[in-house]
Amino acid sequence: MTAATGRQRAGRMAPEERRAAIVAATLPLVLEHGAGISTRQIAEAADVAEGTLFRVFPDKDALMNAVLRQGLDPTSTLRAIDGIDRSLPLRERLEAAVEILATRLRGVTGLLHAMGIHGPPPKDEHHPGCERPSPAALNDRFRAAVVDLVGPDAHRLRIPADELAHVTRLLVFSSSHPMINDGRELSASSIVAILLDGLLARPDAPPGAPEPCHRPDDTATEVHPC
Repeated sequence: MTAATGRQRAGRMAPEERRAAIVAATLPLVLEHGAGISTRQIAEAADVAEGTLFRVFPDKDALMNAVLRQGLDPTSTLRAIDGIDRSLPLRERLEAAVEILATRLRGVTGLLHAMGIHGPPPKDEHHPGCERPSPAALNDRFRAAVVDLVGPDAHRLRIPADELAHVTRLLVFSSSHPMINDGRELSASSIVAILLDGLLARPDAPPGAPEPCHRPDDTATEVHPC
């Protein structure tokens, strides 16, 4: 038991598990308080002695770099997109993907802002042999994930699925970024409606009439708000 916390410290862990646990505990602290948090705050959040931090990381900068690396890692986002049920209609699949991408972009934007990074993330000097993927490489991976999600419905599009994936990313990015969206983030259904339905009103519809949405199998048209 410790006098500071009145509770037992976390048990023994393998070095990599301890490292991952400290990073996981530090990430929400950085998002809430910025990179200026103290090592004492980090130790309390990770439920370890402060000295343990410096047995795992050589210094605080190395820990902050590990937190940034974790926050930028696209693995969980790509896995979530891959896990979308392919039996769902195309519209619902795309809406699910947009929600996932928007969550990632909000998280990345918030982390970079909290760490005072206003441009491309710096190189990972603590892992010179394991560079982060470039922004272009990450964008390619996300586009490929959306193309795969479109799958057999690609023939229904007027443009290649790769172009749809590119426009999807642009819309999600601009909608999710607080410096671009003027405080009015688009919903996933609104973004997908723009992608699949466009913004022009039907010439035969009276003013204010709801646009048709394809429900539930994206082949039968029912007139109701999207």
